[in-house]
Amino acid sequence: MAFDLEVNGNAYSVEADPQTPLLWVIRDQLGLTGTKFSCGIAQCGACTVHLDGLPFRSCRVPASVAVGKSVTTIEGLSLAGDHPIQIAWKEFDVPQCGYCQSGMIMSSLALLKKTPDPTDAEIDAEITNICRCSTYHRVREAIHRAAELMKA
Repeated sequence: MAFDLEVNGNAYSVEADPQTPLLWVIRDQLGLTGTKFSCGIAQCGACTVHLDGLPFRSCRVPASVAVGKSVTTIEGLSLAGDHPIQIAWKEFDVPQCGYCQSGMIMSSLALLKKTPDPTDAEIDAEITNICRCSTYHRVREAIHRAAELMKA
């Protein structure tokens, strides 16, 4: 079945079963591989994207749910890597292996849009993405720095 999606401000016509997870349409059909597959059960957060500005774990969202919505992936933040959250991530050298980082960044951005100056407790409560390298302390520092940069 064919349907239209808006991803990172671009219109796409895709051919897929409407129940195909959005993750696979993004990666396999659109070639946007920054969004990662990990657990497949919406627990780890590596596949986090935004639908109309809200974070969703794309491994469990049927692609048809995204019809008529704006989808933003990690590639949609800034190709140059100059979005405030990307700058903060680099400044605090957050990634180790990096696999979870696109989902972590997308979840963190959603938090900052909702709560522009979050406390550590708010960060800990909202950022439930799993990082096997355990860079959570650097993630927290980077979120605080990104909040400062986004205010400027």
